[in-house]
Amino acid sequence: MATNAGPLHPYWPRHLRLDNYVPNDLPTWHILAGLFSISGVIVVTTWLLSGRAAVVPLGTWRRLSLCWFAVCAFIHLVIEGWFVLYHEVLLGDQVFLSQLWKEYSKGDSRYIINDNFTICMETITACLWGPLSLWVVIAFLRQQPLRFVLQFLVSVGQLYGDVLYFLTEYRDGFQHGEFGHPLYFWFYFVFMNALWLVLPAIFVLDSLKQLARAQRTLDSKGTKAKSKQN
Repeated sequence: MATNAGPLHPYWPRHLRLDNYVPNDLPTWHILAGLFSISGVIVVTTWLLSGRAAVVPLGTWRRLSLCWFAVCAFIHLVIEGWFVLYHEVLLGDQVFLSQLWKEYSKGDSRYIINDNFTICMETITACLWGPLSLWVVIAFLRQQPLRFVLQFLVSVGQLYGDVLYFLTEYRDGFQHGEFGHPLYFWFYFVFMNALWLVLPAIFVLDSLKQLARAQRTLDSKGTKAKSKQN
């Protein structure tokens, strides 16, 4: 008797064979609420900390930027760090972070098929941009001289990685998710990742502006010193 049994998973391309797949036992809203709740707590905590622990008063824009980098540190170190450590067993694992990745993979299945680019990119992100994002927060709170250099470095790294992330999937024909799906494609894949295009670009420009200003000041002092010598 003929059967029309389809794939027993929600991932694309539909012909993927995922023998170890165990469906999430948490609903989508629970996973998303958990993620955004934790991120919200980090934002509020960083906002309050930046108003009390900074060695010099910080403006609203700078405090908001620190909230961004604090969230980046959490995502890079904890969420992406989890992927780096456990990407081989995500499909069958039911820990919250594994279920988070299985949910996100409905928009990009590269995260559950051991895609080489994804693993390498996330490893760099977790090991470099995670700790450095945390350092950015500390550097601004402590008024460290390297603060804008660190902001520039992290933002360029995030921007470069995200451009490669989108371009590699584009060249693959957007085959790892349901193209055009309002949640999985437009929210998970496009919107969530586009944040790491727009905001890092803004922080790159901010860093360049501040570093150029510092260089102009240094050059001006050097010119004045030479004039006095002459």
